[in-house]
Amino acid sequence: MAVTIDDIRAAQQRIAGQVDRTPVRHSRRLSQLTGAEVWVKYDNLHFTGSFKERGALNRLLQLTADERKRGVVAASAGNHAQALAYHGGRLGVPVTIVMPHGTPFVKADGTRAHGATVVIEGDDFSGSTLHARQLVEDEGYVFISAFDDEGIVAGQGVCALEFLEDAPDLDAIVIPIGGGGLIAGCAIAAKAVKPDIEIIGVEAAMYPSFSARRKGETAKCGGQTIAEGIAIKAVGDITFALADPLVDDVLVVDEEDFEKAVAFYVTLEKTVAEGAGAGGLAAMLRYPERFKGKKVGLVLCGGNIDARMLAVVLNREMVREKRLVVYRILGDDRPGMLSKMSAVIGGAGGNIIDVVHNRLALDVPAKGAEFDIMVETRDAHHADVIRKGLEDAGYALRMG
Repeated sequence: MAVTIDDIRAAQQRIAGQVDRTPVRHSRRLSQLTGAEVWVKYDNLHFTGSFKERGALNRLLQLTADERKRGVVAASAGNHAQALAYHGGRLGVPVTIVMPHGTPFVKADGTRAHGATVVIEGDDFSGSTLHARQLVEDEGYVFISAFDDEGIVAGQGVCALEFLEDAPDLDAIVIPIGGGGLIAGCAIAAKAVKPDIEIIGVEAAMYPSFSARRKGETAKCGGQTIAEGIAIKAVGDITFALADPLVDDVLVVDEEDFEKAVAFYVTLEKTVAEGAGAGGLAAMLRYPERFKGKKVGLVLCGGNIDARMLAVVLNREMVREKRLVVYRILGDDRPGMLSKMSAVIGGAGGNIIDVVHNRLALDVPAKGAEFDIMVETRDAHHADVIRKGLEDAGYALRMG
């Protein structure tokens, strides 16, 4: 088992002209936010929306004529699936994808749109993998792992070659870790080109499989994470063996960090990142001192986030920043009360988004009502101005 820089350079030549070379940009806004010099590689701009295309195409191009005819099968939460489906369709290779229950609709629908057969089976990635391997036995397909495959790893390493060609002065590259294919390939490539560069991995707190394995522990994995693209209970054997000697550090981040990173990519960089794709920025937000003053490369490795989830994340960030505030007011249940409250809020420049009346709470007087008024504000200071205006007008605020 080995993947070398020569394998990665061969993959780069093999896939040339068939996969977009994604742009690298210095981000002044993210640099100001984090205190580091930040460069972003926009792998969310691949045709299928993620970094997975390089590995998938490289592996497909290595199939024999007989294997192409038999077709391939894979287990994937979505990004590997879409990449394999798209390039399989281009090359005339039949593709079957097994996805776990709960896979975002945007990823399942995107996979079908590229012509693949989608099978929903398994409660998680591990369950889907078991079913995919059973299909190998039943149908004669060739199994292509989303990460634990030397051809996949070599293809993913092309990302780091491109990154360092465009930003050769980087001190570190920060890479999300799921099964380990991306960080293994990038670590091999980056260390070959620039031996002193730091390779830093990022894992979701709910799925710390790489860092646990490093410590000789059994990872405690489970739960619904916004970073479903890296929600892998066990890092690959091949990928861990390749990456472990080369990865300098692995940082574990929480759900709030992923949410903030997704929101900042939208509001500051005007681009869309899925939870896993925003992992590098999430790590910088969680551990700012780890990166301060360094030249840091972030692989924005995917943008396939469900539209509803993106809306939820953006609204939750507005709540954190107190740009969306609920004022809970106890008042009399009589005509004109809401109008008077609205006049105070509007006079202070607040924009009322929603109003809910609660007349049945037992701690509210029978002749009273509880009003939950959701207000859009400019910032936390503006929210406090509106609060004070309501209190000065005589309204009892119960919480907000």
